[in-house]
Amino acid sequence: MVPRPALAELGLTTGKKTRLHRILHQHGLGNGTAFFLPYDQGLEHGPRDFFANPPAGDPKYVLRLAVEGGFNGVVVQIGLAEKFYWEYAGELPLVLKLNGKTEIPSDADALSPLHGSVEDAVRLGADAVGYTLYVGTPAQERDFAQYRQVRTDAQRLGMPLIVWAYPRGSAIEAKGGRDSFYAVDYAARTAAELGADVVKVNFPHPDKNTGVPESYSGEFTSQQAIDAVVRSAGRTLLLVSGGGRAGDEAMLEKARESMEAGATGLIFGRNVWQRDHDESLRFVAALREILAKHPST
Repeated sequence: MVPRPALAELGLTTGKKTRLHRILHQHGLGNGTAFFLPYDQGLEHGPRDFFANPPAGDPKYVLRLAVEGGFNGVVVQIGLAEKFYWEYAGELPLVLKLNGKTEIPSDADALSPLHGSVEDAVRLGADAVGYTLYVGTPAQERDFAQYRQVRTDAQRLGMPLIVWAYPRGSAIEAKGGRDSFYAVDYAARTAAELGADVVKVNFPHPDKNTGVPESYSGEFTSQQAIDAVVRSAGRTLLLVSGGGRAGDEAMLEKARESMEAGATGLIFGRNVWQRDHDESLRFVAALREILAKHPST
């Protein structure tokens, strides 16, 4: 296990430290771990994600679920934040997602445009902002430039910056794919190198190694892979994404291995709100039991 960095070790400004402390120690389990409920999929994937549980198409349903489940925060785009979050301000931390795109165009030259600003996040009472960075995209020059402005604003305004470090683009698909060990490990390191306070990554799959550099072509267990990804993030706190809906035991094992590796926490959306209400809360309780075993300062 990689030791989790304490907030005091992260070189944070006063504003960032205050907001991250509030998220990690005054919400959720209050033990320094994090469990976020993302709800930006309506933009990223469209309404099809709500077919499995139609009530989840209503933002109020998901916000209530986040409160009932004891999450450390909810992630939404600016439109939903402005129209729905005010009812939960002060009760549930907000992560304002600043960029996003539809799934309609090809990901070959992926770029996620901005729709909100760090100033919007301050106005709405957010405790962090989220930015999707497409690691490996041919559009990386524009992506990096856009990200740099967000990072500068977040630093100036004391707002924690969570980077969705997602490998995308034709070159990534030719080198193991977006959730290969190589791609996820590179994405975690990229976020750390570019100044993210927190990085969100997919769980790495070491068996996806066609076309990857030789260092990643050997035999690795999933635990060895996620251990390495956490090491690559260094003093950037790491969250592991739930991804698409999967079976309970597979998701619980992903959570166990992630926390054993030294991740700060989890960010599970579809695997929570695509279930009916009571089943969602039972699943969340099982995940919280895992988080409770890995307190951090």
